[in-house]
Amino acid sequence: MTVPPSPRAATRSSPDPDEVRDWLADYVYETMRGETLDRLVTRLDDVIIARIPELADRDMRRDLAASTRAHARIVLSRLTSDAFEFSLPEEAHAFARSVARRGFALRLLLRVYHVGMEAVLDYMTEVVEQRQAPPEIERVVLLRLFERATKWMGTSVELLTETYMEEREQVLRAALNRRAETVRAVLEGDDVDVEQASVRLGYRLSQQHLAFLLWTDEPGGGDGEATGMLDRVAARLAAAIGSGRVLTVPSGASAMWAWAGLDDPERAAELAAPGEVERLVSGQVEAPVRVALGVPAGGIAGFRQSHHEAVAARNVAERAPMDGRVTGYRAVEIAYLAGADDAAMRGLVQRELGALAARDANAARLRETLHAYLRSHRSPETTAKLLGVHKNTVRYRMQRIEHLLGFTIEERRLPLEIALACVAIYGVDALP
Repeated sequence: MTVPPSPRAATRSSPDPDEVRDWLADYVYETMRGETLDRLVTRLDDVIIARIPELADRDMRRDLAASTRAHARIVLSRLTSDAFEFSLPEEAHAFARSVARRGFALRLLLRVYHVGMEAVLDYMTEVVEQRQAPPEIERVVLLRLFERATKWMGTSVELLTETYMEEREQVLRAALNRRAETVRAVLEGDDVDVEQASVRLGYRLSQQHLAFLLWTDEPGGGDGEATGMLDRVAARLAAAIGSGRVLTVPSGASAMWAWAGLDDPERAAELAAPGEVERLVSGQVEAPVRVALGVPAGGIAGFRQSHHEAVAARNVAERAPMDGRVTGYRAVEIAYLAGADDAAMRGLVQRELGALAARDANAARLRETLHAYLRSHRSPETTAKLLGVHKNTVRYRMQRIEHLLGFTIEERRLPLEIALACVAIYGVDALP
């Protein structure tokens, strides 16, 4: 890639170095601000993932974002220096290790940096044009950026290739690689021999399974500390539900997939009751760890199903303003299904709740009352106990609610419950 000459004729052949440095300093100051840097990281990562869809996985994308952000901070902070000074951030090494651990080829890592360099140059070309840099500065800035980007990519690729190869060699020698490949094959529905796969995993696939995902609030540095911590938490969670068998597979620098095995189908059915697993394991999870749980199910199909449910529960947990560190799929199932399409969910909420979908405190109080009323099987007395108010207050509010809705609760009970569940989980994001 070459940088084209400016379409504008330069008024001076060689601009004052101080002018160039001042222009770059202003740009760096503005870009390093939180929201601007967030937009830059998101833009670059979106371009990379569009070209390399294997990185669209939630954990890989998070590791990529941590690497991109760390790169951006270093490159920006040294952009005004006349000398090229570069140090590779630990987040970049962590991303390279994640690529190796997930079984991706080295060419994928190299492609990330080639696509990233193109995205950076395209972005900076737009920036220079939008900021209307003086003609005598524009070409100098673009040439400096092209030179730095080229050196940055070359240095990164050289160092990270070593990191990738070291990690890949370790993974190939370890059972972790066989485990990750077998788990991937099972989850993707490949035709696998159940007994052989069980031997490779050291975990019996014919039993009952409770899948759960573990991750930390912040991406890890990739030194293995986060993985060790998550392994320990996974073992505690399995013990809390009465299982002595747990299978874990790292899915990122600070994230993990896990399954707890159960022999007794009746015990699995007990754990499938809404809120039961959360009650048993919530005391085992502390910051910075978070957990999303599937529903127990049997056999190789149950292994997949429970995992997909745990993935869905995590999707809701990271999207919704939830206080707890443990999220069970049964608790958020309706909100997950209804929220799969944001526009459709908000349309449902607006249609069903009408005036109750307003964002003011009074509407929120009425929504809370209606939700409690429906959960209490439409008992004013039980609702009053839940809310800590007098039963006559509940009756008054219900009259007000039906007046605002324009129909009786019984006419639209089910869609009302779905709309209220979405607002309860997603908060104001579910409101139109």
